[in-house]
Amino acid sequence: MKRLGNSDMDITPIGFGAWAIGGPWKYGWGRQDDDASIRTIHAALDAGVNWIDTAAIYGLGHSEEIVGKALKSASARPYVFTKCSMIWDDAGEVSHSLKRESVRREVEASLRRLDVETIDLYQIHWPNPDPEIEEGWETMARLQQEGKIRWIGVSNFSVDQLRRCQAIAPVTSNQPPLNLIRQDVTKDVLPYCAEQNIGVIVYSPMASGLLSGRMSADRVKQMDDSDWRKRADAFNEPNLSRNLALADLLTEIGRGHHATAGEVAIAWTLRQHGVTAAIVGMRSPDQVAGVIHGGEITLSDDELARIDGFANGMGA
Repeated sequence: MKRLGNSDMDITPIGFGAWAIGGPWKYGWGRQDDDASIRTIHAALDAGVNWIDTAAIYGLGHSEEIVGKALKSASARPYVFTKCSMIWDDAGEVSHSLKRESVRREVEASLRRLDVETIDLYQIHWPNPDPEIEEGWETMARLQQEGKIRWIGVSNFSVDQLRRCQAIAPVTSNQPPLNLIRQDVTKDVLPYCAEQNIGVIVYSPMASGLLSGRMSADRVKQMDDSDWRKRADAFNEPNLSRNLALADLLTEIGRGHHATAGEVAIAWTLRQHGVTAAIVGMRSPDQVAGVIHGGEITLSDDELARIDGFANGMGA
C-alpha cells in the first residue's frame, strides 16, 4: 500500500471504479444489474481492495446509491471517494458548476446517497467552468474544515490548474487518465504531482476495457447503444485493430506471470513515476479475478521495453 499524498490514508494499488455500475445515462456503459454490482463490490473488498471511487454523476446518482447499499453488508469498511462539479436537471441534461452553493448541494446529496457521515476524499470531477475553479476549491476547503469531507482532491486538472488550487489549500490528490494508449500526463502532470506530494490515482488503466484481453471487434459491435465506448475513437477503426494488437502483446507477456492482459496493463500504469494507485472498473465478480493481481506483478525491463516499443509505434 501507498500513502495518498498529504492524507493519512494508505491505499491498495488497485481501487474499485464505480463508473460502469451507474447503469445507463449519457456517458454510461450500458445496462447493469444492481445485485451483480453489489456482489462485485463485495468480491473486490474480500480480495483486499480498500477504496472505492465513484462520482455523483455516474448514473445520475445511481452509482453512489449502489455503493451505499454495498457498504451496509460489506465485510470491511473501505475508504469512499466521490466527486462533484457535474450536475444534471430533471430531464437528465448534464452541465458543470463549481459555484459555492452548487458544491454544497452536491456534497449533501452525496452524503445522503452514500449514507455516510463523512466522505474520505471529495474531488472536483472536471476543471469546468475554469473561471470558477477558485470558488469551487475554496468551498471544498471550507467543507473539509467543517468535517463533511476528510481530504480534498481534483480530477483531470492541468499543472496550471493545480497551482491555482495549491495557492488556496493543499491538494491531496489528482485523478488523471493514464494507460498505454493515452500517456500525455507523464510529461508534466505526474512529475509536478510527485514534486508537490500530490497523490495520483489514475483512471482507465485498461483503456476502458480495450486492454483487458477480453475485447474484440465483434464484442464492440454487440455493445449496447447506450454504451459510450461504441462512439469513442479508440473503439473504432483505424484505431481499434491496433489497440487490440497491443492487447494481444499484453496477453502474451501476461502468460509468463500467470496474469491477464488487463493485469499487465495495470502493472505498467503503476510503474509510472508519480502514480500512487489505479482505479479499475469492475462489473462482475469474474472481472475482479481478472484484474486484482495487477498490483502485484513486477514487469522486467525487457517486458517494459517491448510494451513501450509497441505503444510508441515501434512494433512489438
